[in-house]
Amino acid sequence: MINRRHIRVKVMQSVYAMLQSKNDDVLKEEKFLKYSILKMFDLYVLNLLLLVEVQKLAAKKIALSKKKILATSADLKPNTKFLENRLINKLAESISIEGYIELNKLNNWQVDNEYVKIIFEALQKSDLYKKYLNTTENSYKVDTTFVIDFFKEIIAPNEKLADYFEDKMISWVDDIPFVNTWVVKSLSKQKESAPFVLGALYKDKEDEDFVFNLFRKTVLKQQEYEQIIEEKTPNWETDRIAEIDMILIKMAITEFINFPSIPTRVTINEYIEISKDYSTSKSSYFINGVLDKISKEFLATKKIVKIGRGLL
Repeated sequence: MINRRHIRVKVMQSVYAMLQSKNDDVLKEEKFLKYSILKMFDLYVLNLLLLVEVQKLAAKKIALSKKKILATSADLKPNTKFLENRLINKLAESISIEGYIELNKLNNWQVDNEYVKIIFEALQKSDLYKKYLNTTENSYKVDTTFVIDFFKEIIAPNEKLADYFEDKMISWVDDIPFVNTWVVKSLSKQKESAPFVLGALYKDKEDEDFVFNLFRKTVLKQQEYEQIIEEKTPNWETDRIAEIDMILIKMAITEFINFPSIPTRVTINEYIEISKDYSTSKSSYFINGVLDKISKEFLATKKIVKIGRGLL
């Protein structure tokens, strides 16, 4: 499921896109924000499905080898450990995944099956695969460890696959690392006794509302927040402040005022961390300094009102 950090990143990207396009249609951009978050689930499912499709390709290769005119003993009695992998078979048998694929028409690996071949060939050449096939222990734990390593070492770092995903949807560029982590967590938590069930995109309704409230309130109050930032940065002209920094500070101000259950320090720390990935090398220090000044003033004037203990 999507976490608050990635929600903030998605909102930041939408605010930035809106400013760059000089578009003032809030509803239109809000719809795209919702769409881009929903499409993250497609990326998540496609990664899980890729494991299944690679296994299917392996099964086809084995079946063809058995039909060779000059089949060897290895062809006739192949190692089927990969085909019998319990975790991948759970994914293949998942009614939840099957339903999602049908509903959303995710036929990527049928249309673009060369990527399944690329991953399978990389797997075949790997020591990871050879070691797994030669492992004498036959357990769900061994199967799970192999699948997680397969994903982390071969699928996730594959540049051709990453390029493919990026070509399919531009917003996936920043979603890939998050989705990769999400996939690994899902595989790690899967129990042997339970069927694989796709979880929810959002943790709860509060997180879903957080997306659109944060976006809407930031966009609609931009000029007011810009004035606040100018007052706290007298030695800086507005156009000298990195655009991403301005957006992150505005989003933080939105959280200070409109989200009483989020501690002020949490808000500041979150935007500092995001700036390290998306802005300049000095941005984290700048953002910390500005938000510290603003939060202290807002607390003194009671513009910040937090609910519960330790929320300041």
